Amino acid sequence: MDETDKRWTAKRKTALVIEIIQGKTTVAEASRTYDLTPSETETWIDDAKKGMENSLREAPQDIHTQYEK
Repeated sequence: MDETDKRWTAKRKTALVIEIIQGKTTVAEASRTYDLTPSETETWIDDAKKGMENSLREAPQDIHTQYEK
């Protein structure tokens, strides 16, 4: 990941979450490296898990329905 980027786009968040899931870094290391709070990083991981769960459903919910819940 490019540390010079300051804007956390969905693509950049995804790349960081994947690095954490793959064990290439930890929440604590990522938080220090990118000046993030651990809770912010963990929220991204939780959001990714929710999105992943929905995408693997037999009949995925649309985004609007997900946010209404």
